[in-house]
Amino acid sequence: MSDQPHRSRKPGKPYRRPQKDPVRMLAFEALRAVDERDAYANLVLPPLLRKAREKEGPDKFDARDAALATELVYGTLRRQGTYDAVISACVDRPLREVDPPVLDVLSLGVHQLLGTRIPTHAAVSASVELARVVLGDGRAKFVNAVLRKVAAHDLDEWLDKVAPPYEDDPEDHLAVVHSHPRWVVSALWDSLGGGRAGIEELLAADNERPEVTLVARPGRATTEELLREEASVAGRWSPYAVRLTEGGEPGAIDAVRDGRAGVQDEGSQLVALALADVPLDGSDALWLDGCAGPGGKAALLAALAAERGTALLASEKQPHRAGLVAKALAGNPGPYQVIAADGTRPPWRPGSFDRVLMDVPCTGLGALRRRPEARWRRRPEDLDGFGPLQRGLLRTALESVRVGGVVGYATCSPHLAETRSVVSDVLKQYPQAELIDARPLLPGVPELGDGPDIQLWPHLHGTDAMYLALIRRTG
Repeated sequence: MSDQPHRSRKPGKPYRRPQKDPVRMLAFEALRAVDERDAYANLVLPPLLRKAREKEGPDKFDARDAALATELVYGTLRRQGTYDAVISACVDRPLREVDPPVLDVLSLGVHQLLGTRIPTHAAVSASVELARVVLGDGRAKFVNAVLRKVAAHDLDEWLDKVAPPYEDDPEDHLAVVHSHPRWVVSALWDSLGGGRAGIEELLAADNERPEVTLVARPGRATTEELLREEASVAGRWSPYAVRLTEGGEPGAIDAVRDGRAGVQDEGSQLVALALADVPLDGSDALWLDGCAGPGGKAALLAALAAERGTALLASEKQPHRAGLVAKALAGNPGPYQVIAADGTRPPWRPGSFDRVLMDVPCTGLGALRRRPEARWRRRPEDLDGFGPLQRGLLRTALESVRVGGVVGYATCSPHLAETRSVVSDVLKQYPQAELIDARPLLPGVPELGDGPDIQLWPHLHGTDAMYLALIRRTG
């Protein structure tokens, strides 16, 4: 671009090249990938961070820069609904008429103004400079004007302006204040039950940054080994869990790099442990993970099975995900097999297994802390697509387990249409199956409800909102 004075500028005022800020450029790239390619931030961010470190060097892009970039991306995605409402109040057109790249720059700026401790002048100037680099001078002026309006109020003042009063519309109020789609608020409220306090705590927990939780795969690693890592503490509930309280890079840990430990939410660990600990009469020689990808629960189950001399079959429909399962199980000390197979058309004989886990595909509403963009992508009609598949997989599980064996039906969603409704509908077709009270199998875990199934919650247990129903085949 020419260094000559721009025609639209005052005579004698030289043109200044916009300065590229690698942190904000990275955050913008990540948001564009999420928007344009339906990418997930947790998948696109690590390679972008590596690329920035290699390009800029450790002196110009250090751990603090990586932490700020991560906060800008995740914070913007989590609070997107709130920030959209604020931006709408500051522009003279519907948001759908604002170009998506412009909206991404604005959202990053609003997060810096309302969701971080970055000083106002720095948040505005950095966002305008980003706009000059990626959008051009003309649209940078628009960004500057909007952000100066936003900067006139803090977050609480904006919420008073843009959120309807709770008394007039409770669900819409919560949707704007806690940045969840209204239908998700309604669904979570139905699943949770109770009054205002519980749903407010749950929605707030969805917007908090989750700790990284590791699992020490039994027989291969120990929690004592993982606890020697910096800023690590024992898990709350799982005897195999260790939490990294200051984030950290799991891939830098020897046990994780070697596959002896892995990254696994504590709720996911509890589901596998509960299934493995159900008392059985008779044989306990062969287990099935019928929806094994990407392999976290399968790796824990395989390690538990190995301690008992038991084998695990891990089945996953998608070949590339079956490859991830095989990688997670590599080095397991006991017998196992990984296959690519459709769980609704199983290649194994009925009644072949003593224990079966079906962690079925779902909306993922229980993991919104980790995948904040999922809340904006999911629609109520998605439930219509998942429902038949979930019921079919649970039927397969009941047909695959032997008489006296046990099935664990799990979802990473608390939506009643994906949890109790599925279990209830399928059990009506299988009178020779009964629910087991799962609560005693999670000793020490509080507030598990009335049973016999279990629903974990971010605000109560610090886990993803995992659901588990344990079913014994009786005939």
